[in-house]
Amino acid sequence: MDRAPGLSVRLKLTLSYAGFLMLAGVLLLAVVWVFLLRYVPDHTVLVGPDGFIPSPSPSRSDLQRAFAPKVAIALAFLLVFGLLGGWLLAGQMLAPLARIADATRLAATGSLSHRIRLQGRSDEFRELSDAFDTMLARLEAHVAEHQRFAANASHELRTPLAVTQTLLDVARKDPNRDNGELVERLHAVNARAIDLTEALLLLSRADQRSFVPEHVDLSLIAEETTETLLPFAEQRGTTIETSGDATPAIGSPALLLQMATNLVHNAIVHNLPDQGTVWVATHAHPKSVVLTVENTGEKLTPQLVATLAEPFRRGSERIRTDHAGVGLGLAIVKSIVQAHEGTLTLAPRAGGGLCVTVQLPAAPPLTGR
Repeated sequence: MDRAPGLSVRLKLTLSYAGFLMLAGVLLLAVVWVFLLRYVPDHTVLVGPDGFIPSPSPSRSDLQRAFAPKVAIALAFLLVFGLLGGWLLAGQMLAPLARIADATRLAATGSLSHRIRLQGRSDEFRELSDAFDTMLARLEAHVAEHQRFAANASHELRTPLAVTQTLLDVARKDPNRDNGELVERLHAVNARAIDLTEALLLLSRADQRSFVPEHVDLSLIAEETTETLLPFAEQRGTTIETSGDATPAIGSPALLLQMATNLVHNAIVHNLPDQGTVWVATHAHPKSVVLTVENTGEKLTPQLVATLAEPFRRGSERIRTDHAGVGLGLAIVKSIVQAHEGTLTLAPRAGGGLCVTVQLPAAPPLTGR
């Protein structure tokens, strides 16, 4: 924003300090003057044998002639002292603000790695500095995450395109080749590219929080999800067990349904080859609602589990199948949870498998009209 030039804050503070000091000096001298006038008469005389004679004591006029120059000198000294002292004091007080301003200008150029780190006890400037450092750290992490995501997305999108190009080149060089197999492979590659694109669009929608919040029961969302995925679970020999209470929340029903679907689908896919189990439970607390999805499976390390919510991290140690997806399932869940101001917790189960806990703010009670 273009602004007209004005006085600096340091100069304003200097003038304020000097002005206040001058005002205090004038008031002090005025009090001294009034106090002295109370004890000095207009003219002092003595009664002697020869009548009235002037007294050697000073009169008010003498006091005025002696006091006025001293007042002018004192006020001039206060003015110079106030300007110099105010300038130095304002500079010292505003030094942390200058460091914050320098850091802000560096951040505006794209440099997010620096920190202010003001030393000393807590005050307004240091609270501002700490808040700015926290913001820079979050921005740096956010930018780094988006850069990794863009690189991974480009790689994932390039793979089906490269496969498609290879298949077309082979078909063009061999016109007599049976196209049935080629069409099937192209169909599978294209379907994967479509799934990846839709997942990216859904992830972008969750990040932008472009939805209208509504009252929604998380337990009904979980019930609808399990009913939808039950045939898929039975096909893979997996049992789904559900339990829980009504869990009223505020959010997007479509996004929360996608979140629950991703969690249950992930629990079914990354399970034991046979006789696996998935537990889906909801719990209500005074200020929050909780959705928990657990599944049996191979034992997972905490280091591996900590990376599963990152985009395109499928977990190389987990069971890989044709239904493993595009690597955005838990990343989408994480974005949806963050868009609803909730928390996502991933933890390995002691007996193998994964436990996913989603905690969302509870909806306020509906008031009747």
